[in-house]
Amino acid sequence: MKKFVLLFVLSLVLVARISAQEDTTKTTAEDLKAKIDELKGQVEGLNESYLETKATVDALKKIKLSGYIQAQFQSAELDGISSFSGGNFAAGLHNRFTIRRGRLKVAYDNDITNYVLQIDATEKGLGLKDAYVSFKEPWLKSFGLKAGVFDRPFGFEISYSSSSREAPERSRMYQTLFPGERDLGVSFEYAPYVPYEDFLGYFNFRGGFFAGNGVSVEVDNQKDFIGRLGFSLPFYEENLAIDGGVSMYVGGVKLAAGKSIFTVNNPTLASADTKTTYADRNYLGLDMQVYYALPLLGNFTLRGEYISGKQPGGSASSSSSPTALQTGDLYLRNFSGYYLNYVQNLGDKNQLVVKYDVYDPNTDVEGDQIGALAAAKLGAGDIKYSTLGIGLVHYWDDNIKFVFYYDSVSNETSSKLAALNSDLRDNVFTFRIQYKF
Repeated sequence: MKKFVLLFVLSLVLVARISAQEDTTKTTAEDLKAKIDELKGQVEGLNESYLETKATVDALKKIKLSGYIQAQFQSAELDGISSFSGGNFAAGLHNRFTIRRGRLKVAYDNDITNYVLQIDATEKGLGLKDAYVSFKEPWLKSFGLKAGVFDRPFGFEISYSSSSREAPERSRMYQTLFPGERDLGVSFEYAPYVPYEDFLGYFNFRGGFFAGNGVSVEVDNQKDFIGRLGFSLPFYEENLAIDGGVSMYVGGVKLAAGKSIFTVNNPTLASADTKTTYADRNYLGLDMQVYYALPLLGNFTLRGEYISGKQPGGSASSSSSPTALQTGDLYLRNFSGYYLNYVQNLGDKNQLVVKYDVYDPNTDVEGDQIGALAAAKLGAGDIKYSTLGIGLVHYWDDNIKFVFYYDSVSNETSSKLAALNSDLRDNVFTFRIQYKF
């Protein structure tokens, strides 16, 4: 009997232990499955986080931030002179410190689409320089469209960045005809994705329609056409490259009601037109750039441009292109201008710069013909100017460069104009430090 009872008890203990082991095994399997599910969730969470981070990084890689600051000191011959070397000097001043340009540019480059916004911050305030969208077709990636505020597609000097240009300022001709360089409009562009592959690969084109008064708001219904057909010829074996182009501007400036358009190309009398709604604004330009490596001195660049046409100015004292709606008479002149710019590398860090530019706002008159007769409407706006600039550029490193430059300005004289009966003392020396990133 005792044996039977002992055997029964052992059986119960064994059954209990087996049941306990089964429960433990079941619990362990469930825990393991839960842990695996938790691990899978963590992995999937990490993967989602990685994908989100990758998408953010990929988007940030398309954003390009760049800019430059040009801090400078200038000294002129006399107080308060008018100048194209960075603007007029204030009354009583013949030297000054300025921030000539303080640019910050944000671009989003999505391969065939682009967004660009650039501002200019100086001691004078904050201004808009560029704000445009552009895109290319996805097949050849050679044809594109640009709309907004951007460089006028005319000649070479407008589109050549102020941060790269060796001379401190653009020529008097360009500052007069295209103040501010930018305009509001739309442009069609062709640039070969693979250059020199065929005949068309040597050419490029930019052209479109613009407001005609710079970055200011629209002031009339007139839309001006601006365009340039360019070419690029590389001669690799000769270490030579030649670029160039032909540019055209076809537009007009609106005449205010009750005002006249004076054609001031007659030294005897100006002809007045009160019936025409717009004064013609037509330019034709030629430009060429030669790049060559001299055997001993090193690389040099020779650039030149010539522009002629009809220019409507807003006064007898200036031939500058209007940037706002005109309320007075217009003065229509035949003009011409050109510049030659020679840049010689001196080693790896220095450049010698020699630039000569001429702007004649009225090619039909000269000297004492200007101001001889009040009815002829001829004045300071018809005076011819030439400027010889000589400078040295030193590149401290990839970011900083120093510019030492002297502008020697000569003007046409007329004994009939008291303020211009001799050469003005308006030469300017510029010392500039530029930081670019």
